[in-house]
Amino acid sequence: MTTAAASPDTLAHNYHPLPVTLTSGEGAWVRDVDGRTYLDLLAGYSALNFGHRHPALTASAHRQLDRLTLSSRAFDHDLLRPFSDALSELARPAVAGSEAPMVLPMNTGAEAVETAIKTARKWGHQRGIPADQGTIVVAAGNFHGRTTTIVSFSTDPEARDGFGPFTPGFRVVPFGDAEALRAAVDDTTVAVLLEPIQGEQGVVMPPEGYWPQVREICDATGTLLIADEVQSGLGRTGTTFALELWDVRADLITLGKALGGGVLPVSAVVGRPDVLGVLTPGSHGSTFGGNPLACAVGLAVIELLSTGEPQRRARMLGEHLHGRLLTLVQGGLLTASRGVGLWAGLDVDPAWGTGRRLCERLLDVGVLAKDTHGSTIRLAPPLVIDAEDLDLALDRLTQVLREPSA
Repeated sequence: MTTAAASPDTLAHNYHPLPVTLTSGEGAWVRDVDGRTYLDLLAGYSALNFGHRHPALTASAHRQLDRLTLSSRAFDHDLLRPFSDALSELARPAVAGSEAPMVLPMNTGAEAVETAIKTARKWGHQRGIPADQGTIVVAAGNFHGRTTTIVSFSTDPEARDGFGPFTPGFRVVPFGDAEALRAAVDDTTVAVLLEPIQGEQGVVMPPEGYWPQVREICDATGTLLIADEVQSGLGRTGTTFALELWDVRADLITLGKALGGGVLPVSAVVGRPDVLGVLTPGSHGSTFGGNPLACAVGLAVIELLSTGEPQRRARMLGEHLHGRLLTLVQGGLLTASRGVGLWAGLDVDPAWGTGRRLCERLLDVGVLAKDTHGSTIRLAPPLVIDAEDLDLALDRLTQVLREPSA
């Protein structure tokens, strides 16, 4: 009798997922191949701000699937300018200047960041900065994507090791240190690129007053301020954009994740027309950027946000979330918690275990979360989560933390 050889694993191992295989989802709940249900407190790294299969978003996708899915930017389609107009209006309070912001649609968050980098450098070169000298100041602990250029200024060894040679032209300063940032800006600097809150680093909040100082430095030096709102934007922090927490406006904002409603990749750069206006036909593009299906879903996302209801829910439930997490810190079950809105970073005592171990234990009790560095995990529930379900998840977190890790 011959035993059949095991099938080879054809999937590249660039992720280390938790041992669960999902088949369906609705709202904040998902189901696995065995029929077991889980509360999703990761929400696709904020791509699922509106939960799984939000009816307004899936309906918009279904309608558009019967009409037109792709034209490429070689031709216009009937949703491209309505999408641009709607996103421009939504972003107006967070973009500097008096003119309506300009929109450049792309697909992924990393593409949006790459687009902003290219735009900033061309803008600077047109203002007299010599070619190949357009430097950009970034923060240590950043996460802006995984392309070669972006990992060139990452400080995470996992993201960088083995991928050189790296793209030059970036200066790294500590996150939250306005004076270090000021010292790094010189007459070759075209932009400062920062996340309002560092999500991948563990939902790290900036010091009070930091963002107004960053804006002042950029204004004083004639430097562009680029805010990466791919994770923090579109309701997650209780405001449409995280920058609104500090009443600061950026020159360019990068968006992604939640802009596609968890249905498909949709991203964009939104910013001052005199900045995005430096791009001309042939200087930048994307076959799928601004495709009809993306615009249909993006328009439905913007319509949800225009009511203000998702932002209000994030504020209200976020206050409750952070109050309960503070209780866990005060009770010694967590060493720290931080965040805003429905977004939190939690630190567990390394003696209890790693962040990965905590996520594995949460999986056992029907809660999905994701670790980041060391003994840190982050929580980002869908903004549509019921208050009772949020409490259920926090009860299970408390239960797990009270039990020995081993």
